[in-house]
Amino acid sequence: MLETVNKLASDQVSQGELKLLNRALKELRYAFKVFSPYRAIRKASFFGSSRVSEKDPYYQMAAELGRRLVQKGFMIITGAGEGIMQAGHEGAGRERSFGANIRLPFVQEANRFIGKDPKLVTFRYFFTRKLVFVKEVDAFVFFPGGFGTHDEAVEILTLAQTGKSQIVPIVFMDLPGKNYWREWERFVRSRMLDNGYISEQDLNFFKIVEDVSGAVEEIQKFYRNYHSYRYVNGNLVMRLIHPPQASLVERLNREFPDILVDGPVRLIDPFPEESDEPETLHLPRLLIPFNRRNFGRLRQLIDAVNDQGTI
Repeated sequence: MLETVNKLASDQVSQGELKLLNRALKELRYAFKVFSPYRAIRKASFFGSSRVSEKDPYYQMAAELGRRLVQKGFMIITGAGEGIMQAGHEGAGRERSFGANIRLPFVQEANRFIGKDPKLVTFRYFFTRKLVFVKEVDAFVFFPGGFGTHDEAVEILTLAQTGKSQIVPIVFMDLPGKNYWREWERFVRSRMLDNGYISEQDLNFFKIVEDVSGAVEEIQKFYRNYHSYRYVNGNLVMRLIHPPQASLVERLNREFPDILVDGPVRLIDPFPEESDEPETLHLPRLLIPFNRRNFGRLRQLIDAVNDQGTI
């Protein structure tokens, strides 16, 4: 890190820019250190308004979802503030919570369920905070909220759409009859989709859910058979929890030829390049010659992988 900063100092970079780079690198290094012992644990991130009271039905819903996901083995990450963020931590409990706070012109104190915990990280910059959220999270849950909630939601969807992040479950939580996210979805369909600004397949990235059980099911289902993926030699290698049945491989080649290039989906052994992830080498895997363009269809392919037991 220091070598990088010194190299930049020899270029035409201002002192202010060097300070920004140095601070950002320090923030990221510290955050990675905090998260490192928990890498093997799945994590869900909650977003939503900081202005809801503890008596608000959305608060109670978030707390219950935090409790239920922890029971399923997850940890919960929030922005560490009040409202929905506090509810997530209350439900999860301190031991299963992470906080990613942000320094603002006005003071945003960490909520009482994560304050002064060693798993609380306070960021100076939104962009480093967002990077950590994306890097560490295995599911995103969005409750109703303001500009910040929508900023995060649209960015997460953009990263999924463009393949700049791993595909994970994205769940929009609402209460029956409130239609907060249904109205947002109507705007997306009528103003974005109907005008050709997005594709129909882009709507596969998220799901609107109106009860806690439905959210837990959606997140759990995503990891029922699918484990993870990475690119090796230009091809997508998908790691699975259960060995793929021949009928699954046939189904993937039959239903997804539009996103395959240079050959069919097939069962493979680990590549030598995957030795840097020894914890995954025992997992069965599929080589998927993915076109690296239609990520909404890739989300559907993952759903098909998770349907293996019901084919």
